Amino acid sequence: MASNQRQQLGVLGAILGVLVVVLSWQWTRSDEVPLVAAAPTSAAAVPPAAGTSGPDGAARTIPGVELGALKREQPEPSDTGRDPFRFGAAQEQRRPGGAPAGGAVPVPRPAVPDLPAGPIEPPGPPPIVLKFIGFAKQGTAGRLYAILRDDRGVYYGGEGDVVEGRYRILRVTMAAVEIAYVDGRGRTNIPLTGGQP
Repeated sequence: MASNQRQQLGVLGAILGVLVVVLSWQWTRSDEVPLVAAAPTSAAAVPPAAGTSGPDGAARTIPGVELGALKREQPEPSDTGRDPFRFGAAQEQRRPGGAPAGGAVPVPRPAVPDLPAGPIEPPGPPPIVLKFIGFAKQGTAGRLYAILRDDRGVYYGGEGDVVEGRYRILRVTMAAVEIAYVDGRGRTNIPLTGGQP
């Protein structure tokens, strides 16, 4: 227990020693920094700047402030006809004779294609990607079932059945199956592939 206290006291003494060294260094360093004079507030109080030297030792001059330039009248901004919120060239300013101002060449505007007058039809549904890989019959004279597949699984159904929750089988033969979306769109005829891609 006593050795722990000695170690802690040793560490505390070292920290205090470092703190004293840093504070003494800061104290002596602050004595060497020259005081900065306050900036003059009027033009009359500005001393001549000739003969001052830069950090590299070369003589340099500081230009005086021309307060008279601030009192001069500035030209009014002119209307150029340019709209900063519109893409493209500025609108042409024409002289009374009909010629463009400043010899500017008129730029033709691109033709806008005519849009159909009626309402725009929404795009059709995506194509049905099921493949007709086989069929099955229920009994000898029973109902014919189509066996369909896609990348997610294998499905089967007869005429009028809904497959995968979104397709309705309209007609099943031994050579092809006619299928559409449940709402009747995307009607397509899928031939029997027998499991071939």
